[in-house]
Amino acid sequence: MQKWIALITSLPTENATVRMRMWRALKSSGAAALRDGVYLMPDLAKCRSSLEAISTDITASGGKALLVGLMPTQSTNFESLFNRNAEYAALLADMGAARADLTLERVPEVLRQTRKLGKALASTCDIDFFPGEARRQAEAAWRELQACANQLLSPGEPHAVAGGIEPRAVDDFNGKTWATRQRPWVDRLACAWLIRRFIDPEARFIWLASPADCPPGAVGFDFDGASFTHVGARVSFEVLVASFGLESPALLRLGALVHYLDIGGVQPGDATGVESVMAGLRASITKDDQLIAAASAVFDGLFAHYEQGGAAGQEARSR
Repeated sequence: MQKWIALITSLPTENATVRMRMWRALKSSGAAALRDGVYLMPDLAKCRSSLEAISTDITASGGKALLVGLMPTQSTNFESLFNRNAEYAALLADMGAARADLTLERVPEVLRQTRKLGKALASTCDIDFFPGEARRQAEAAWRELQACANQLLSPGEPHAVAGGIEPRAVDDFNGKTWATRQRPWVDRLACAWLIRRFIDPEARFIWLASPADCPPGAVGFDFDGASFTHVGARVSFEVLVASFGLESPALLRLGALVHYLDIGGVQPGDATGVESVMAGLRASITKDDQLIAAASAVFDGLFAHYEQGGAAGQEARSR
């Protein structure tokens, strides 16, 4: 039988600030109100931790709080108090609207909306203590929306391969022709910048309508079957950094930014601004060589900022 934990509270009536803080904390924790001043959660470690923190805050603010464990002696329907189907339905509706709005011109905006929806979904999942089909449906819809947006923005995105990353020597890659898919987005733009800046200053780039068009002798990157592509959890930029032993703090930080903008994950504080700049460049510059030149100036600035230990602007946020 499911065990429960309840927080019984009594707050000074004149302290509206504490009441509001407690209400927000209880809401974010997913607690259900049994009656005024009595809040219920399943007796799980994270739930107990949340209620203990709220209890401590209430006591420190001059109120009274008591945590008690509950073991119902008869059948109850407490689980229904934690039904998140309405929240998932609202998210599914928003995802459907974003999917209907998905065109090439609006991809960057839809990607930003997708990430916001991803955060909202993660928050709902975090307080869904009895998950069911609604959660699975919402998670699948979010993955599909993200995949559709990424496919439209960056057709032919490579599939990650398993295995290790082979060490490479910069001296073996002087004056090479490098090939990748045309109309590059963040990962390919960052790769091209890294190649010219740290690996092959005389690099020549060719832009492929299809990976099958890659000529013999060219060094391919960021497509299936390329010399440098996604490996495990790393995007192509991170693979190049690791392959050539370029793991400086600044490049690792830039790699985290590229990783997030390419496939998601933990959001650096400057990601939104960089994404907007890159989207603007890509929309306004039709020739890929010119796009690389413009984007490289942005990466030069970011690298210099990171080398100086510049702050990200905001705390990192999880997707």
